[in-house]
Amino acid sequence: MLGLDVCEFGGQVLELLWLTMCYRGLLADKTNLAIEEEDDDRNLNYNPPAQKSLQEIQEMDKDDESLVKYKQTLLGPEAMSPDPSEPNVRVTRLILLCDDAPEPITMDLTGELNALKETSFTLQEGAKYRLKVYFKVNRDIVSGLKYRQVTYKKGVRKNTVVCMMGSYGPRAGEQEFLCPADEAPKGMMSRGQYVVKSCFTDDDKNVYLSWEWVLNISKDGN
Repeated sequence: MLGLDVCEFGGQVLELLWLTMCYRGLLADKTNLAIEEEDDDRNLNYNPPAQKSLQEIQEMDKDDESLVKYKQTLLGPEAMSPDPSEPNVRVTRLILLCDDAPEPITMDLTGELNALKETSFTLQEGAKYRLKVYFKVNRDIVSGLKYRQVTYKKGVRKNTVVCMMGSYGPRAGEQEFLCPADEAPKGMMSRGQYVVKSCFTDDDKNVYLSWEWVLNISKDGN
């Protein structure tokens, strides 16, 4: 493990646990993160440790080569000069990718979000699709970024889905995340119009963006 002798295994595990709690900026495994359903957030009686500033994290443990490499992986090799007027996390686009659709469904999340309520996006019943998120982290590490959507039909809640995106440090450019595959409702009773309430949050309950949009499920995708 990281080239260490076996006798140091226990110490390495404790170090990694400590690093997780102090930096709160883990690089999540972005290939096998499951989409899970939940009715409401569960109260786990968990009090996260005090969040350190980006500068504090960069200054810590400069003599520890392994931690320096870890921080460079998360934060990038060069320090940023963040714009204080920008929000820490800005989600710019949500794209729905579906092989059965004539083209990807793209939502621009930088403009007037209320306009999305007036636009109906259409999917064929039973179609497999994936959501791709584009976002930018400007100042501090965001821990446990997640996408959550609740789907309603005629005012009745039908489904709640949460996509765990992981933790990210500030970067100069946009970052992206591809959610695991999901399936549109199918069957005659499932056809029709759905209202989807979407939001992006993190482990600290910060809400970075929330909006509503309309999804139409049809027999042939038209």
